[in-house]
Amino acid sequence: MITVPKYVDKINPYVPGKPIEELERELGITGSIKLASNENPLGASPKAISAIKNLNYSLNRYPDGNGFYLKEALSALHNVKSDEIILGNGSNELLDVAVRTFMQPGDDAVMADPSFIVYPMSVSSVGCNIVNIPLRDYRHDLKAMADAITVHTKIVFIANPNNPTGTIVYRDEFDDFINRIPDRVLVVMDEAYYEYVTDSDNPDTLKYFRDGLDILILRTFSKAYGLAGLRIGYGIANSDIIKQMNKIRAPFNTNTIAQTAAISALDDVEHIRKSIEINEQGKLYLYKELTDMGIFFVKTQANFMYIDLKVDVREIYIKLMALGIIIRPMGQTVIRVTIGLPEENKLFIDRLKEVL
Repeated sequence: MITVPKYVDKINPYVPGKPIEELERELGITGSIKLASNENPLGASPKAISAIKNLNYSLNRYPDGNGFYLKEALSALHNVKSDEIILGNGSNELLDVAVRTFMQPGDDAVMADPSFIVYPMSVSSVGCNIVNIPLRDYRHDLKAMADAITVHTKIVFIANPNNPTGTIVYRDEFDDFINRIPDRVLVVMDEAYYEYVTDSDNPDTLKYFRDGLDILILRTFSKAYGLAGLRIGYGIANSDIIKQMNKIRAPFNTNTIAQTAAISALDDVEHIRKSIEINEQGKLYLYKELTDMGIFFVKTQANFMYIDLKVDVREIYIKLMALGIIIRPMGQTVIRVTIGLPEENKLFIDRLKEVL
């Protein structure tokens, strides 16, 4: 019998949000909405869709393994060098690449709890240790995270905004935190929801990168840009870090269609503006409705909300699915709900009232 290392055997596989098609097929219903995976309800950038339709490229050829033109576009946008950028099959892949590049069995990685489930999965997959630091008031406790760093620590993960709470770290506390980090520790700033942040106190991580700190900034086209189905993201770090990660990154890890769509999506400023606007409108609507219902929630800087129903959510989750509403259970009493289109938000509230 083929065996695996104990640390691999203990990993629970990632369970994605249930696809609409699967739910409707199982229950024989139509008109369902998915508010489980934090996708952009407006869909993909029209410019990206047009670029895909007009793509004149032989798909029997491998993609540009270096992603030259997308890197050039990102370089111009962020005023960084091309060799300070790495492309990934979503930013998710780059989390895994960072772990496999800089950690070895026995090393520690510090992270918040709860936060993005992929962090502990990636760390466990290489036989390394997870150091969980509980959130404080639903936010990263940066002081406690810095206190937890030892000679064994190689990476600190910070999701900003945090998934699943939607909260951010503030500039002053991040300044204090980053000044305490030893040079041998890589700070991974996971900014998948960066475009949705409206709080001016959010730290500008590119500033710390330009100051020469060992920081890896991860962003994605899966959220605000609406390209989740194409799986493309990127990282920014000093060229030495990128050089080492490229040794581990799989060849041709981002495909031709994804690179083409991402370049055009970057140019679609209007689509991003509309995406942020509709998210802010939906956020305020859900704030009011949930407050009127007496339901606890955490104010968010992302495109989803962390809602504590104070009751066992398993039955509620099943009942909502039967009514065509897919949400994300996050614990015994907590759900995470993506902010959707106005009609989707209203339908969610109406159905939630019904099942409660």
